[in-house]
Amino acid sequence: MQFIDLAAQQKRIRPLIEAGFKKILDHGQYILGPEIKEIEENLAAFTGRAHAISVASGTDALLMPLLAEKVGPGDAVFAPTFTFIATAGAIALTGATPVFVDIDAETFNVDPGKLEAAIQKTIGEKKLLPKAIIPVDLFGQPADYTAIQAIADKYKLSVLEDAAQSFGAVQNGKKAGALARVAATSFFPAKPLGCYGDGGMIFTDDKEIHEQLLSIRVHGQGLDKYTNVRIGINGRMDSLQAAVLLAKMTIFPEEIERRQEVAARYDKLLAGAVKTPLIRQGNTSAWAQYSVLHPRRDEVIKKLRDNNIPTAVYYPIPLHLQEAFANLGYRQGDFPVAEKIAGEIFSLPMHPYLDHQDQDKICTMIRSVVLGKN
Repeated sequence: MQFIDLAAQQKRIRPLIEAGFKKILDHGQYILGPEIKEIEENLAAFTGRAHAISVASGTDALLMPLLAEKVGPGDAVFAPTFTFIATAGAIALTGATPVFVDIDAETFNVDPGKLEAAIQKTIGEKKLLPKAIIPVDLFGQPADYTAIQAIADKYKLSVLEDAAQSFGAVQNGKKAGALARVAATSFFPAKPLGCYGDGGMIFTDDKEIHEQLLSIRVHGQGLDKYTNVRIGINGRMDSLQAAVLLAKMTIFPEEIERRQEVAARYDKLLAGAVKTPLIRQGNTSAWAQYSVLHPRRDEVIKKLRDNNIPTAVYYPIPLHLQEAFANLGYRQGDFPVAEKIAGEIFSLPMHPYLDHQDQDKICTMIRSVVLGKN
């Protein structure tokens, strides 16, 4: 049994991938080849955005918009403490300070009320200038952008949607990637839409930001590669990764539907045994992960692993307790919801090719531990 079955997916689209690779080998444009423009246009249309900028990784997709907004030393950027380090790492790489916020106990996304309290506290301390918010669409479900944008407008902050786990999700009729002025996603292989290496994409409708990002992506270049108008990075996606994404997009909408079916079946089979995910009204999830809660998590995981069922814990240590951010002075107990969730959460195999027999086995094992019966 696979936690994420990339082999089953590849079997469906391998001829398309091989044809795409052959085309690149024939034309020899390995960096920013024609496949790059094609995937950018494809995903801009998919999300309903005017512009899509392909980049080398999901981390670059977060970092580059912050650079375009001139975020830097002395600035505060607000982000949930319960997420992967790339979100806060991108903030720190600009020289700005990540200000962590506790999460909603039901969705695991940033709690808007606690977000506003953190902004007010930062303003009151007068040590940092509030500059931006990076909500994270954790496990595939969009954060509450209606509430978050209202807070951002109130305090004149920019919002960068971290859609690394939610590409393919929808909120109130709008696709993930189109829920804030600028959005970032990742194409790490395990994501709902992943390539065969690292890759990412930035989405916006803002022409000026689009032009800045194109410059930042290639060392801040101006009219040509030897004219530099700003400091940038080497953030380009290679053509081979674009070819993989183009092949995967032919089946991506179908895979998102299959993920809904797998999640709904988990909900039914695990009812009353563990706390299953809550999807807010108006949201659909891309189901990057199917994550559940139980105080006897370690017993459940042992039982599953003893029966060759893979699991994962996202995330055992919230960011405010990570050594990398020790200089920020956070302590155990500062964000009690995130800390409690981190001690109980675990993720089950989730992919479009998970069959009923394997799903039945997983759920039977879980129920046997927590309920003492099949």
